[in-house]
Amino acid sequence: MKKIFYLSTCDTNRRIMKEIGVDDSWERQEIKTNPITEQQLEQLKEKAGSYENLFSKRAIKYRTLGLKEKNLTEKDYKKYLLEDYTFLKRPVVLLDDEIFIGNSKKTIEAIKEKLGIS
Repeated sequence: MKKIFYLSTCDTNRRIMKEIGVDDSWERQEIKTNPITEQQLEQLKEKAGSYENLFSKRAIKYRTLGLKEKNLTEKDYKKYLLEDYTFLKRPVVLLDDEIFIGNSKKTIEAIKEKLGIS
């Protein structure tokens, strides 16, 4: 299975999708128009280890809501992830049983390696 959770308005997400060869054989979920469900989030959390691992602390709302100053729990991370798509660290790529979260160079290289792209 190849699935990607992404934001179509994000240049970085579009570049990464092109780089890793996302085509019609991939299941794609645009998280702004088709938000992640609680069930999907549970499945992602199982693979990621925690909601915090899926949470983007770079989101503008993270600072504007003053979340940086709060001691967030897993329950809080889940709540915010379900409330607003901007809190999901993107893209999230599922390849078979593996999960890849975010857009760091290391993460993208790991995806390419798994896909056999040089």
